[in-house]
Amino acid sequence: MKHFALVLMVTAAFAAEGYHVLNKIKIGGTGGWDYVTADGANHRLYVSHGTSIAIVDTDTGSVVGGVSELHGVHGIAIAAELNKGFISNGQSSTVTVFDLSTFAKTAEIPAGQNPDAICYEPKTERVFTFNGRSGDSTAIDAKSNAVLATFPLGGKPEFCVAPGDGKLYDNLEDKSELVEIDAAKPEVTRTAKLDPCDGPSGLAIDTKDGVLFSVCGNKMMAVTDIKQMKVIATPAIGQGPDAAGYDPGAGLAFSSNGRDGTLTLVKQVNGKWQPVETVTTESGARTMAVDTKTHKVYLLTAEFGPMPEAKAGQRVRPPVLPDTFHVLVVGK
Repeated sequence: MKHFALVLMVTAAFAAEGYHVLNKIKIGGTGGWDYVTADGANHRLYVSHGTSIAIVDTDTGSVVGGVSELHGVHGIAIAAELNKGFISNGQSSTVTVFDLSTFAKTAEIPAGQNPDAICYEPKTERVFTFNGRSGDSTAIDAKSNAVLATFPLGGKPEFCVAPGDGKLYDNLEDKSELVEIDAAKPEVTRTAKLDPCDGPSGLAIDTKDGVLFSVCGNKMMAVTDIKQMKVIATPAIGQGPDAAGYDPGAGLAFSSNGRDGTLTLVKQVNGKWQPVETVTTESGARTMAVDTKTHKVYLLTAEFGPMPEAKAGQRVRPPVLPDTFHVLVVGK
């Protein structure tokens, strides 16, 4: 009887999430995309889109503004207390600063080569770009827009997180490593191997339990204990992950898997991090943001044309159909 009760408890934990696609928000236009940033406090979504960002009101599901004439947008960092946003431009190796009230551009700041991820660290009031081509990070004073330093990371950076305690964390994709950064110094203070994770990209954090979630190219999520800087679990995820997310209210970690068009939900069950639900999304929905206020997940994708024929050794992607770019909204 005890064994049967335990089976019922575990089954209930696995079946109780109930996430699914709620609706779509059309953005349209042409061009690719990368990061999306959720600002739950102000009910906004900042969506990268080629040479612009679209700003979405998450209450109404409508585009309420944007920032244009950018140069290969990657990420958007929000410093709400300063009323400033920061956009990383991969093509021009710069950061565009904009006003959160008017959406007007206010400054252009040089960074390292091909800045990709970008994070605001609130304790030091600094913005950090993670520069893919030069393998370093540029620290910027968010108040004055002054460049403070560019320092080496030891590899090719991917997603970053800033928990608010003066530290940042970033995945090194080519080394399958995780770095911890002291924002005040600024410099790398610790580096950890993520084996058996291969090619970590997306990164999220659970500050309560002190763990980081790295999504990996070999269909696993590496869960790292921050104190030990050691991988403690590797739950299975889908194929082609890019972004990771965490919702402390729901106790769920997320992996957006663009190649197989799924969203994997990972949860701590009986003391172990493991997959508890797989949501069918759409092909190409590889980047996402989690709104911790509404417990919704926002994923970016579009409709695609037929896959072109590839020559030997050539990597090809299906073309994005014009005016089909949209945001998928996932929740309960």
